[in-house]
Amino acid sequence: MIGIYLIIAFIISGILFFNRSTRLNNILLIVYLLVQCFFTLYEYNHLNVIELQYFKPDALGILLLMTLTIVGAAALFHSHLYIKDHQEKPRSRGIYFSAMVMLITAMGAAYLSNHIAVTWIFVEITTLSASALIYHHRNERSLEGTWKYVFICAISVTLIFIGILFLSMAMRQAGSTDLTFDNLLVKASVLNVFWLRLAFLFIFTGFTAKLGLVPMYTAGIDAKDKAPAPAGALFATVLMNMGFVGIFRIYVVISHTTIFAWTNSVIMIAAFLTVFVATVYMVKVKNIKRMLAYSGIEHMGLVMLGLAAGGIGYYAAILHIILHAFVKSSLFFQFSQVYKVFQSKSIYDEGNYFKYNLTGAMVVLIGFICATAMPPSGLFVSEFMIFSAMFKAHQIVVLVLIMILLTMIIWAFGKNIFKLLFTPVEDFDDTHVPKINPLHSLSQFGLIGLSIYLGLNPPIQFVNLIQEAIKNLPH
Repeated sequence: MIGIYLIIAFIISGILFFNRSTRLNNILLIVYLLVQCFFTLYEYNHLNVIELQYFKPDALGILLLMTLTIVGAAALFHSHLYIKDHQEKPRSRGIYFSAMVMLITAMGAAYLSNHIAVTWIFVEITTLSASALIYHHRNERSLEGTWKYVFICAISVTLIFIGILFLSMAMRQAGSTDLTFDNLLVKASVLNVFWLRLAFLFIFTGFTAKLGLVPMYTAGIDAKDKAPAPAGALFATVLMNMGFVGIFRIYVVISHTTIFAWTNSVIMIAAFLTVFVATVYMVKVKNIKRMLAYSGIEHMGLVMLGLAAGGIGYYAAILHIILHAFVKSSLFFQFSQVYKVFQSKSIYDEGNYFKYNLTGAMVVLIGFICATAMPPSGLFVSEFMIFSAMFKAHQIVVLVLIMILLTMIIWAFGKNIFKLLFTPVEDFDDTHVPKINPLHSLSQFGLIGLSIYLGLNPPIQFVNLIQEAIKNLPH
């Protein structure tokens, strides 16, 4: 099925690129969404069935594919509104939607990849398609953000490729050349530890560009800021999840080797530094989109802390990336309405949002509560599990420091959000503020509601998939 899916998606992307008809554009997007939904349902019903030799819809892949389908559908809807509001020319619209379809398709394929080299290929495709979205506005700032993103991601995929070479050398001792994740797991105990250690360092560092982790987090910050908000929503959620998949799959293999404790130390250091960096920037940032971007890397730092802590932290890490995807995407979608009202990204030019867009302001307020993991946010549950895992792992000092940093982040985040919602703006002419259709915020309420539901009352099928995803990790 995945072969048919990829062929159809690439054809639709190609037609969108050259198409100039608005009607045909909309029809193609609807067809693609139907194909995406059918593909997701098919893969869910064919769990762990090998396809095309290099693809396997395992539990983690299915969870993230379902997340991608939900967020991707909302992103295409809000992209339609974005293009319409900006009265984009047919050529610009065609490039945008072609790249959007390609990005969603590549991420879906990367989730289901059972071979690290195939994952690497689709990671590179996401870089190319994301670059087209970052450069959508065709100005100097978007060009700067695009080149920065391409440059850092080019380095990251090079590091991953070098890591794959080291991994193949580690496999020589096992007498195999098969780099599928299943085979790596089977051969884990006989892998050459020296080459495996080097492989992990390079692969981990490479994937931090997508995950938004120290040291290569910077590319994603500019990308989310310069790209249109619906595209930024994908960058800040499901694309970061793809980075998690790349690290998680090699992490599972290493968990069955003698360097597992060392690997956890590396991840713990990178995760702590990520939360620290996010705190430093959150305290001083005044650009709303960049603030949301730094909030995202803070959450990814917490996810990796949970992974390194082990125990219930494994479950919490996967739960957290899924819930975060729904919450953060809703805030990015809402930013399009914020910008439509104030025509600025700066918090100094924004305020009293409840007066100008009541429905949108409710999204921002509830989204803030959920993003900062305050009850009834589903993220409160996953963060509590992460902290419990760290406590049980005797990471008390790190836990205390993280709690202090998170307190500073909540203060900084809240200060800007409440300024946006309640404080009147000086010298703001509100006589020509556009009227926002409340129905355009429904999808955002739906995403936030889904995150709360999955956190507080998860269906048994959802819980079983997460447990299936972590079954090969030591408990």
